[in-house]
Amino acid sequence: MNLAPAFFIGDVSLDEYYASERWPGLADKGFVDLLGSYVGGSIANAASVHAGLGSPTEFVSLLNFSPVSDRLIAELEARGVSVRHMLRQEGIAESRNIIFLAEGEHVVLTVDMGFQPMALSGELMRDLRQPGYLYTTLYRSRRLRHGDLEQAALLQDLRAHGRRTVFDLDVGGFGEADLPYLQGASVLILNQVGYAAAFGDCPVESLGGWMEENAVGTVIRTRAANGAEAFDRETRYDVSGYAVSVEDVTGAGDTFGGALVHVLGQGGSMDDALELAVAASARAVTIRGPAGGIASHAAVAAFRASLGRAT
Repeated sequence: MNLAPAFFIGDVSLDEYYASERWPGLADKGFVDLLGSYVGGSIANAASVHAGLGSPTEFVSLLNFSPVSDRLIAELEARGVSVRHMLRQEGIAESRNIIFLAEGEHVVLTVDMGFQPMALSGELMRDLRQPGYLYTTLYRSRRLRHGDLEQAALLQDLRAHGRRTVFDLDVGGFGEADLPYLQGASVLILNQVGYAAAFGDCPVESLGGWMEENAVGTVIRTRAANGAEAFDRETRYDVSGYAVSVEDVTGAGDTFGGALVHVLGQGGSMDDALELAVAASARAVTIRGPAGGIASHAAVAAFRASLGRAT
């Protein structure tokens, strides 16, 4: 079966890791251990997971021409991710994250790269105007341009050509001003913080009216160690989590998204997509580094079997 590639448009960065016994307060001091640097970035992580599971994957970001950017591109290619449409521009900031592991959690500080428009070439637009999935964020969607098309209007153009949009809304959720971007989306993924910011304490199965009004296909709430739930206007899905020893939660949500799109892109059910996504993200937190979620189907199946879950 020839599958259409999924496009991932978003960030890729050099993630510099440090560990501390505690997170200091303002005007405080403390020692940290340098753990090393990794190629990460939330959308690049999701793309890498998607490719690792065997699906054709295209990744697009906007980078400068530095050695760091060359390293990021080379690593993505080594992971099986196509970067043939990568956008590059002189004079923009280095793409870096500084990540601190402390008290069983992580704190991420991101270098502000500004809000430069991402001008999509004619070739890239031709490829995007094909049926398939697009995984992205609100931040990146606001920067997209092609001729007279830009931002939400550009997304609507892609949807009219059969491109199904999956939004990683993470901790920020969304506001009223973001609705033009989300309208017509196939899937919205929010973690518990982002879901609360967007919908408060409303049960996911109560969102049917809002979803119909905005033509949203499925809303997913990830629940960390407690798995995930979803609603598609008809059915509520609920997948329990895994009890594991947590090494690093960085990239868990990205792993969830990449695995989910992998199953959906192959025509799989939402039930199956959630099962794989929850298992893959649980496995990811047992491994240090943003690339911990990259795994084959066999590796995820072995992880599930080791914890007594059927595959």
